[in-house]
Amino acid sequence: PGRRFVRVPPVHDLSGDEAERLHTLVAAAHTVVTQPIRDDYRGLPLGTRQIAAATTARVVTLPPVRFAGLHPFQAAIRVPGIDEDPPLVPYHDIRTLAGAAGIPVAAALPPTRGRAVGETSIDVLRTRETRCDVPISDLFDDVTADHMRTVNHPGNAVWLPLGERVLRVLGVAGGPTDPGRPLLAAVRAPLEPEVVEAWSLPEEPRANWIVDGADLDADEVEAAHREWYAARPEFVRAAVERLAPLLAVWRAA
Repeated sequence: PGRRFVRVPPVHDLSGDEAERLHTLVAAAHTVVTQPIRDDYRGLPLGTRQIAAATTARVVTLPPVRFAGLHPFQAAIRVPGIDEDPPLVPYHDIRTLAGAAGIPVAAALPPTRGRAVGETSIDVLRTRETRCDVPISDLFDDVTADHMRTVNHPGNAVWLPLGERVLRVLGVAGGPTDPGRPLLAAVRAPLEPEVVEAWSLPEEPRANWIVDGADLDADEVEAAHREWYAARPEFVRAAVERLAPLLAVWRAA
């Protein structure tokens, strides 16, 4: 009651003018809720410390949610000098990327290895949340298919309890309102049989992507990404280096 919530676009979408507007907005804010962001992100004063310095508001932080347990083949990365996404879906499949680099990897991970990838993600969350105000990692004690749409987009099973925790930290009575629809669901990655087995999910495996409510053939995505990688060998080299730990898991499978 008496508070107005303002939703800010993702920092990777903000322009210079919008960054200036953000500083004006937070200067008048009562509370700022944000993920930790490094100083001068993309050359703009969008770092958490920079935002905090622009306001007397309370700054509440929560860790970014990345969980690879449901999509152990997937990565969402950028490399310097290539500020664009691959076609169709803005995600990289380690198997397709490895193929572009001439590196042999398994076609699928055994369930135990896939679950280990997820547990590593949870360990990272535990480390990150020690530097934040709102804990998240325990929300993955019982994993469901609704926990993540992609490797970096949580579903309602995360958003609703996370929203409740943020409101509690803010001292706002009551919990979040269930929107009655899937949140952040424009892109949903495939759900592979080994993943269903690894987490004992009740859902059936799904081979294809779902984009804006329509099925998108995984083979079509793979072909488009192979072509994109072939035209950008510098991206492949940098991405393979960045994703070396995940690549090692798939090479050893």
